Amino acid sequence: MFTGIVQAVGRVVRLEARGGDVRLGIEAPALDFADVRPGDSIAVSGVCLTAVELDGARFAADVSNETLALTTLGTLKPGDSVNLEKALRLADRLGGHLVAGHVDGVGHVVAVRPDARSQRWTFEAPAALARYIAAKGSICIDGVSLTVNEVEGRRFGVNLIPHTIAHTAFRARRPGDAVNLEVDLVARYVERLLGESGV
Repeated sequence: MFTGIVQAVGRVVRLEARGGDVRLGIEAPALDFADVRPGDSIAVSGVCLTAVELDGARFAADVSNETLALTTLGTLKPGDSVNLEKALRLADRLGGHLVAGHVDGVGHVVAVRPDARSQRWTFEAPAALARYIAAKGSICIDGVSLTVNEVEGRRFGVNLIPHTIAHTAFRARRPGDAVNLEVDLVARYVERLLGESGV
């Protein structure tokens, strides 16, 4: 589990084809690897991956074809920026919301406009996910926990404060870019419970 609070921005340094899928290498000098061991989970732009190699400020993770096809990781190239977060420990603060690192779908940046010192971002979600996105609810975008401001059909808006822009890979995103979306876990469980009760 994760919180959606990005701990560092990493840089893709290697994409190595291995037996039909990919080993992804990431450099992250700002991430503290002192408590990370092979087999530990690290969220990469919202995708839970297993660290299989550790070398100083770098780590590598194997990415399956399923993950390559259903997330933005399949479009990464060397030099690209990615948001990073180590797995949540039980004693950690839950600063964002509970995030599983299981991407539900890929959305797109529609527009970015200034709003005082912040920025208002509009995204479009796949039709199958739009029903789970609610105003004032939580959503995880590229591994960042955010509050939904408004929803209109498949489009929804969020506010990014200067700190978020400066300390995440959002600073490199532009309209048209694809982003990983994970909807709030509670929304999925509520739908399941209502469906089973016949309400």
